[in-house]
Amino acid sequence: MSDSKQTHGAPSWIEHCGSDHQKARTFYQKVFGWDVLEHPMEGNVIYPIIAVDGNNIGGFKPFADEEPGWLLYITVDDVDARTDIATDLGATLVMPPADIPGVGRIAVFKDPQGAKMALIKYAAPEA
Repeated sequence: MSDSKQTHGAPSWIEHCGSDHQKARTFYQKVFGWDVLEHPMEGNVIYPIIAVDGNNIGGFKPFADEEPGWLLYITVDDVDARTDIATDLGATLVMPPADIPGVGRIAVFKDPQGAKMALIKYAAPEA
């Protein structure tokens, strides 16, 4: 894992959310020259992962999203505690803290101005 995946407060992943991840993938591959890797997930779902110089930096959400855009993931020391702080300060919870197998613990909220952000604490790498 890169340092940003372990550093509290650092951006560590980007995810495209939209209605057609294949069209988005093709568009951004042409714009930036990104490599996109096919990553199998549970339920026969393929998660397209964006790679730059061999480093995985993000992905294309394989499901349609009613709010198109890019979702930024920020690494935190404790997803539950940071989610509580955000909601106490006026954030609206979009996805409560949840464990994602093989990834880590994630929550998504909208800040008081309506901007969406994800918090993540990555799972320890398997030995």
